Amino acid sequence: MAAFKRILASCLAAGALLGADHAASAGTTTAALAVSVTVAPTCSVAANPLLFGTYYPGSGGLNANTTLLVRCSHGAAFTVAMDAGSGGGTLAQRLMAQGSAHLQYNLYTSAARTTVWGDGSVSSAVVAGVGKGLASTEAVAETVYGTLPDSAANQHLPPGLYSDTVLVTISY
Repeated sequence: MAAFKRILASCLAAGALLGADHAASAGTTTAALAVSVTVAPTCSVAANPLLFGTYYPGSGGLNANTTLLVRCSHGAAFTVAMDAGSGGGTLAQRLMAQGSAHLQYNLYTSAARTTVWGDGSVSSAVVAGVGKGLASTEAVAETVYGTLPDSAANQHLPPGLYSDTVLVTISY
C-alpha cells in the first residue's frame, strides 16, 4: 500500500507540474484600438435690428449701425453675406417697402460706407472672420453700417413705417 501511495503521490505531483507548465506557457497578446472622430465646423448668427429712427424728408439722410453676432467653432474661417432684401431692391440699391411705396437705403461693410455689404457680386463684398468658439461670450461681433439718403425719391414718399428683411448667410 505504501508503494501505491508513493505512485499516487508521484502521479499527482506530475499532474500538478503539467498543469503548472501549461499555465506558464499560456501567452498574452495585444492590439491597438484606433479611436477617432471628425469635429465638423459649425456656425450660428444672430442679427440685431437696424433702426434708422425717424426720417424727415428734406432734412438730410440718416446713418445707423447694428451688429451681427457670429459664433463659429474655434478656428473655423467664415464669411458673412447678405442678400438684396425682401423690399424689391438690389444690392446696389436696397429698398424698404410700405405697400407699393419704396424707400432707398443700403448696408455697408465699414463706417466709411464705401463698400456695399452683399454676396460678393455687383461690386459688393462679404465680410470674413475666424470663429472664437460657440459660447455666447466667444461671439464675433460684425458691425453693419446703414445709410438712408435724403434723395429726391425718398423725399416724395407717403409717411408711414417702411421695412425690409435682409437674409444674412454664414458660409464656413
